[in-house]
Amino acid sequence: MVTSRSAAAARPQGVSSSRRRGPVLERAILEAALEQLSTVGWNGLTMEGVAVGARTGKAAVYRRWPSKEDLVADALQAGLPTLDEAPDRGSVREDLYQLCRRVRAAMYSKPGFALRAVIHECDREAAERFHGLIVSGVIEPTTRLFREVVQRGIRRGDVRSDATDDLLFDVIPAMMMYRAKMCASEWTDPEMAAMIDQILLPLLRPRTT
Repeated sequence: MVTSRSAAAARPQGVSSSRRRGPVLERAILEAALEQLSTVGWNGLTMEGVAVGARTGKAAVYRRWPSKEDLVADALQAGLPTLDEAPDRGSVREDLYQLCRRVRAAMYSKPGFALRAVIHECDREAAERFHGLIVSGVIEPTTRLFREVVQRGIRRGDVRSDATDDLLFDVIPAMMMYRAKMCASEWTDPEMAAMIDQILLPLLRPRTT
């Protein structure tokens, strides 16, 4: 006869004895996947490690997600912060500054670190799997908010009427990602203010005749 003591000993180390099911267990697994991505990266993430982090068995992970790619896609989709409203502080400069702070917070959140691990470490085939998620979950919402701030500035007269080129909306995200990826450092508040004042605002201001 198997006793409760022998059954507990048979469980993998780190697996909880509590029986979590359904959405509760799935959330725990997704959180564990994000934690692994943000600490050991894409290459270091394993389904076994996720199972231990979620305090469940490996079979419970594989029943829901047959591959590492499937699990990571759902973890990122569930965890990415929502950028759903552009700040409105009365001036294009202040709106851009506050929006940059929100983007920085998203980049340095656990899902942000996880996403960068995927972008930086995946091979081409795996990266293509996440391309649509990155576009819909990060690039399009960020661009939409920058565009909203600029269009509001046009209506105020702070921004020239033809400052709607897509290249303009790539400037800040590209610079922030460059600093994070190539320099492994975070933008400070004064540096973000200087970037807006010295680079972006001169591109947006009405031209003088």
